[in-house]
Amino acid sequence: MSQMKMSSSKPKKVKIKTSQKGPWKTFKSNWELLLLCMPAVICYILFNYVPMGGLVLAFKNFRYDLGLFGSPWAGMANFDFLFKSVDLVRIVRNTVGYSACFIVVNLIANVGVALLLFEVTNRKALKAYQTMMTLPNFLSWVIVGFITYAIFNPSLGVLNQVREAMGKEMIDVYAEPSYWPFILVFVNTWKGVGMGCIMYYAALIGIDPALFEAAKIDGANRWQQTLHISLPSLVPLMTIMTIMAVGNMFRGDFGLFYQIPRNVGVLYPTTDVIDTYVYRGLQQGNFGMSSAVGLVQSVVGLVLVSATNFAVKKISPENSMF
Repeated sequence: MSQMKMSSSKPKKVKIKTSQKGPWKTFKSNWELLLLCMPAVICYILFNYVPMGGLVLAFKNFRYDLGLFGSPWAGMANFDFLFKSVDLVRIVRNTVGYSACFIVVNLIANVGVALLLFEVTNRKALKAYQTMMTLPNFLSWVIVGFITYAIFNPSLGVLNQVREAMGKEMIDVYAEPSYWPFILVFVNTWKGVGMGCIMYYAALIGIDPALFEAAKIDGANRWQQTLHISLPSLVPLMTIMTIMAVGNMFRGDFGLFYQIPRNVGVLYPTTDVIDTYVYRGLQQGNFGMSSAVGLVQSVVGLVLVSATNFAVKKISPENSMF
């Protein structure tokens, strides 16, 4: 009877006390890690948040003698330089068009090169390929501009020397705007593909080898393994990188669009972007205008990133950034 009573009695609930650390206790127990983060946090604040105070310059008629906060207010006058400019359609078309082209071409090139590197089994050859492809990323646009000019020089360039040796007519690339969309896309891809493929290659290395072994047992060849294992594994990273790139669609790489075409006025129809256009305004000392354009670019970038992420979240929530 006593055993029956013991078995029928309900077990007592044991209360587990959870101790929640306060901010000071959390800091005290993790101060070493937080101390390591401090240099990066300080730099991030100095170079990303403190300069936001300069946004007020976009709404002021800046004067050197009065300073940033003492200069008179100009309202939206600084934005008129961009929105009422006769070149607005041209520079926006070039900026957005090149950015969209770079996103597509760079994505295909980076993923393609990463897949090719993943197939290389010789470690020495792999290091050699990675070094050769990564080296252009560390060259400044000034050096790349001189290399480009050495190739396309109207009289002494490599291209015209080869054409002359083949008995063909010499061409002046710097006098014909139609050549430059292809040149700029190629140069941008050549310079950035080495660094751009590294993250995709790292993602490929992280794939479980058992998946490839199982695919081999099922009779899948290398192309089928790439199509059904490698590429699907890269989709989340490809999505995030594309979302981040879309945020810069309203910006152009100043070094690329200024140094490579050498700021030749004849080429402006296909080489002039918002950043080079603003630079010419800065040469006239119009700092308020440049600040206004920078603010517009940042706002548009935020809207594009949010809209792209929202679309991705509706289609595939697990691949969205936030």
